[in-house]
Amino acid sequence: MSGLVKVWDPVVRLFHWGLALSFAIAWLSADHSKTLHHWAGYAAGGLIVMRLIWGLLGTRYARFSQFVRHPTTVLAYLRDIVVGRESRYLGHNPAGGAMIVALILTMGALALSGWLTQTDQFFGVGWLEDGHRLLAKLLLVLVGLHLAGVALASLRHRENLPLAMITGWKRETGPEDVA
Repeated sequence: MSGLVKVWDPVVRLFHWGLALSFAIAWLSADHSKTLHHWAGYAAGGLIVMRLIWGLLGTRYARFSQFVRHPTTVLAYLRDIVVGRESRYLGHNPAGGAMIVALILTMGALALSGWLTQTDQFFGVGWLEDGHRLLAKLLLVLVGLHLAGVALASLRHRENLPLAMITGWKRETGPEDVA
């Protein structure tokens, strides 16, 4: 595969698409099938735990140390997007890294709050159920922002990022790109 480099390993890709599927199933089944909703939430929670471990022990571009950046770096990157001069990153760009952190934290809190509402101690506790619904809506907003960011980066850098998350392969870095 000349001109391409393997970036996303199978664990990252399985996590990404598994989390997207589990959230979609949980969202769509919330009012129709509590059993399916609960199992989708358990799957999401398990995937989050797996990704936290892989973020510490995984391959180069899977590691949090590779893509979690200081907030000032993220803000500078967002400013660069506004003026149309953001760099292309082989791994996650600073905004993408921040979005991953936000998605993992929100999905983790959503899975935990959902599980807690089924325990003896917290069953029927209104503030927790309300918080769970609010987290689900927040996650939906974050997913929308994530999809918009992927679309923008794909267009700006002439790169099919959804395909890269399926195959694992991305275009090699050029002279102005960040490896």
